[in-house]
Amino acid sequence: MKNVFANMKKHSVFTWENLGDIKTGRGELGEQMPVLIYRLMQYTMLDVLSKDFGNEKANTYFRAAGFLAGTEFAKNCLDLKADFDSFIAMLQKSLAELKVGILRMEAFDKNTGSMVLTVGEDLDCSGLPITNENVCTYDEGFIAGILQAYTGKEYDVREVDCWANGDRVCRFRGEVVAQ
Repeated sequence: MKNVFANMKKHSVFTWENLGDIKTGRGELGEQMPVLIYRLMQYTMLDVLSKDFGNEKANTYFRAAGFLAGTEFAKNCLDLKADFDSFIAMLQKSLAELKVGILRMEAFDKNTGSMVLTVGEDLDCSGLPITNENVCTYDEGFIAGILQAYTGKEYDVREVDCWANGDRVCRFRGEVVAQ
């Protein structure tokens, strides 16, 4: 399978502008698409990466892609100068409007920066069959990217509860990485 793609053009470095003018480009179909199609792309890509590189490395790539997406999303869609409460409210509103999920802050320690967030109706996994695993590695990176863009501090974000593990929300614990 690798040889089939050997002569394909290499991708350029990601920039927000490369996402294009979706409204103009999809004048009749619009900006929305079914979650099914998003998950089809996500989980087939994860399958291919896992077969070539192993599950751990594939998850590392997904987390890194999520981090890049979260960083760029924060820089281009959120007010990074807002106070913390306003920032979280803006993030909640944006994720709900974009139908990514319903974000809730469960805990935040002002002294350490550690936090616990939940995402209900998560785009990546709500409704998946129970496989007894946490599957939202892309979300871990996405949240870490947003938090780093806002705070300037490196965050390690890990999913501790997941729909695919039998829970009804995805719960993420974020910790500032010691410098």
